[in-house]
Amino acid sequence: MNTCIEIIPSYHVAYIRRKGPYGSENSKIMEQLKSWVREKNLFNEGSIIFGIAQDNPKFTEPKNCRYDACLVVSEEFKIDDKYINLGKIIGGEYCIFKISHTADAIQKAWMEIFDELSKRNYQFDDKRPILERYTIQMINKHFCEICVPIL
Repeated sequence: MNTCIEIIPSYHVAYIRRKGPYGSENSKIMEQLKSWVREKNLFNEGSIIFGIAQDNPKFTEPKNCRYDACLVVSEEFKIDDKYINLGKIIGGEYCIFKISHTADAIQKAWMEIFDELSKRNYQFDDKRPILERYTIQMINKHFCEICVPIL
């Protein structure tokens, strides 16, 4: 897997949250966010979108798992939509896995990332969620990144 280490800054985000089992429904909430972003004319070459699985289904009942589709916004950003929330992503050191933006590649990566961390002697920081990161440049080339917080 193509990996690197990166310090990701803390970000303010506008997000839509879905609660329920992780899976294909997450992509629907991501499409809903993208529609809102396009409607508000917020999508540009510098846009960063995150998908965040907030809970580990090993410890949280699937019906209670939270998934956030997020757009990085400025600290001063104001929302005018009852379905959009404001929040913050806590930055820090991450191991970045660049993968093909397909359901199969993402699923395979999720099954392999912890073994890869171990091989590289990195320790997972379970106090921060794993991030799926998307930029226009990566989406146009059919890639995304899984950003795993490390200590």
